[in-house]
Amino acid sequence: MASLSSAKRLVIKIGSALLVDRDTGDLRAEWLHSLAQDVAWLRGQGADVILVSSGSIALGRGVLDLPATELALEQSQAAAAVGQIRLARAYEEELAPHGITTAQVLVTLEDSANRRRYLNSRATLEQLLSLGVVPIVNENDTIATDEIRYGDNDRLAAQVAVTVGADQLILLSDVDGFYNANPAQDADAKRYDVIKQITPEIEAMAGDAGSGLSKGGMKTKLMAGKTAMAAGCGMAICNGFAMHPLTALENGANATWFTPVDDPQTARKRWIGAMKPKGTVTVDAGAARALARGNSLLPAGVTAVSGDFGRGDPLTILGPDDAPLGAGLSRYTAQEAQLIKGRRSDQIEEILGYEPRTALIHRDDMVL
Repeated sequence: MASLSSAKRLVIKIGSALLVDRDTGDLRAEWLHSLAQDVAWLRGQGADVILVSSGSIALGRGVLDLPATELALEQSQAAAAVGQIRLARAYEEELAPHGITTAQVLVTLEDSANRRRYLNSRATLEQLLSLGVVPIVNENDTIATDEIRYGDNDRLAAQVAVTVGADQLILLSDVDGFYNANPAQDADAKRYDVIKQITPEIEAMAGDAGSGLSKGGMKTKLMAGKTAMAAGCGMAICNGFAMHPLTALENGANATWFTPVDDPQTARKRWIGAMKPKGTVTVDAGAARALARGNSLLPAGVTAVSGDFGRGDPLTILGPDDAPLGAGLSRYTAQEAQLIKGRRSDQIEEILGYEPRTALIHRDDMVL
């Protein structure tokens, strides 16, 4: 069974029903206090932590005295606008005493579907994590319409896990795992401890959403599991209602673990290697030796650039003899790469007019 204390980077999804009291519409402050202690424990283990938190609409609904029935889009967006600021403040107030800085990151489905936005989101999250910040991610319900929505935070959390290369995704829910039938309706329902592959039979067992505050059901959790597992990220579904839910999970609380075949880095390398290249870069002998040692590709080592590619597009890396050395994702456009090839890093800002990125192809985005 997986251990939270061994994880290097975790994404934790928190459902609305855990954060907001369904009867009163108020924040479950004591529960959030215990969650903050768990996050501080994980940070103390050296792990990066990202929280994907529902709750803004549920909080705002109560403040605005909106009905408990299905809300119109404009009502949901208004509730989200009111609730988001309260949600962010609550996390900040609970984590600050532990010396943890928080940041609010609001995204839509477009931010992962659009390549440039995806890269910008990834760079921002990576920078926040490198500074020791715990990002609080939520769907930007104040502007998202149906066409650009995830619609549930299970799939959003999985996408965030893929974006940052997390090795574990924890879905804190109102159920303690995945069952072969709805345990609330079938006393003989059996819970799975481990799922190694999401088969059509497994998918057929999934039910619909059970909480009046949440939109995600078991179907969306399986979709999240597929996304996470394909990226080498393990996923757990567990009951989050108890105090210190992450500590409870570490200590053996009921859960279903979805186990990937590869680790995140191996899965990412395989994905990059399978992509169709949009161009090529040719490197000199010194750069070829540096790549073989595991270094990133700097513009100074590039002798030729071909193709019409954008930032984030896959490239073939050729050696001095034009033999393929590997592939990687470019951090510059073709036009920019042409301008800076063969140039030292301290010359690039003057050429491009902005502060340069660390490499033309970073080692994390490269497979040889």
